Amino acid sequence: MSTKLKADSLSFFESIIMGVAGSAPGFSIAVAIAGLLAASGKVSPNALLVFAVPMLGIAVAYKGLTAKMVNAGAAYEWTKSVFGGFFGYFSGWALLIAAMVFMVTGSVPLGTATIDLFDPGLASNVLLTTAIGAIWFIAIGLVLIAGIELTSKIQVVMSTIELAILAVISIAAFMHSGTHGAVSSFNWSWFGFNYPSGTFAASALIVVFLYWGWDVTSNLSEETKGHPPNAAGQGGFLSIFITIASFIAFTVAALMMFTLSDASGFSDNLIYHVAVAAGLGKVGGYAASLALILSSVATLETTMLQFSRTLFAMGRDRALPGYFGQVHERTITPVRTMYLLLGLGLAMIFISSFLPSISTILNDSVAAIAVQVCYYYGLAGLVCAWIYRGSYKSSLATWLGYVLYPLLSALSLFGLGIYAFMGYNTTVKIVGLGGLLIGIVFYRPSGWGKKIGNILAEE
Repeated sequence: MSTKLKADSLSFFESIIMGVAGSAPGFSIAVAIAGLLAASGKVSPNALLVFAVPMLGIAVAYKGLTAKMVNAGAAYEWTKSVFGGFFGYFSGWALLIAAMVFMVTGSVPLGTATIDLFDPGLASNVLLTTAIGAIWFIAIGLVLIAGIELTSKIQVVMSTIELAILAVISIAAFMHSGTHGAVSSFNWSWFGFNYPSGTFAASALIVVFLYWGWDVTSNLSEETKGHPPNAAGQGGFLSIFITIASFIAFTVAALMMFTLSDASGFSDNLIYHVAVAAGLGKVGGYAASLALILSSVATLETTMLQFSRTLFAMGRDRALPGYFGQVHERTITPVRTMYLLLGLGLAMIFISSFLPSISTILNDSVAAIAVQVCYYYGLAGLVCAWIYRGSYKSSLATWLGYVLYPLLSALSLFGLGIYAFMGYNTTVKIVGLGGLLIGIVFYRPSGWGKKIGNILAEE
């Protein structure tokens, strides 16, 4: 088997779509904006803008690093090249753990949205919801195994429909509020800093989760065309602005159309409630459920891609068993990583079916994922600052953009990660920090096996 992925499989446009799908505006709005409203209250729009600043700083770092080093391992490879194999390994490991946890976070709402199409009354049934989510999970895995080109084409169709539905519903919401009156009139104070006591950092963590996922474009950089230059890095950076616009539009619409207590309780599918309140009726409700399904499928695909490409790169470098660092001869995809992902994902979905409620699953997993993301995003920011540290000699703008901005963003995310560990419940601590510590079991300073030419063999 080869250790090379299929080059020139994705275009610049497809890279942007992958970035949007990774952040999953439909999924994030449906299941996480309500939590943000509960934490930040009426200044939730401010949270989406303010905490987008460090995320954009990391996106700038990814853009700069992808231009320097094209690698399916992305953050893993970059961190290893600057800070050594130990930190590189745990950067990659953090992404793997975050992706594994998201297998549950993404599959459960997918099951809920599917049930909503037929019998919304059954949506609170944890066992049924997780079972349907597992079926979707398997189907998505099979598409990914078939190859990146088929995956990308399906992704473009799904994300285009999703964004169109979100645009129609958000426009209808503003028109309805303007015509029939709003529960709360638009107020610029929503973009202010009047946070409820003790909620600033908690709000930041939710926003970190909301924006997470666009970096899949860098994990696909070996498979992305080189025109325009650094298409993968540029695609991820530009995709964030689309998700920012979507998040703010629905957050403002929710504040206008509902009381704060009502809006913060719509964790099942906020898009559905906005569509119905905007007067779109059953058609709008079905469209909202479809948007959640499409977005959930899309973000599960991109998360599984991140997992498979990172594990593939770590196997290829012998940071993990070389068995995973090979691609299938026909599909030219790392199918062995997908087999492992399917097995582990199904096991985690099965375990989650024993938790007491859907909201418990979502809230705990969002916080746990945020811990992992803060860690490996933060490392990428430090790496970028180090690599470009001498750029002030030729361009002050480059130094500010690729050194100071990523550095400050990295420090902010590290601070949030520490806060999450100190302030959240035992489940979040076990999954967040414990997930990282488990990596010690598989870490080998001298690597796994021997590398001979283009073949990786186990010792």
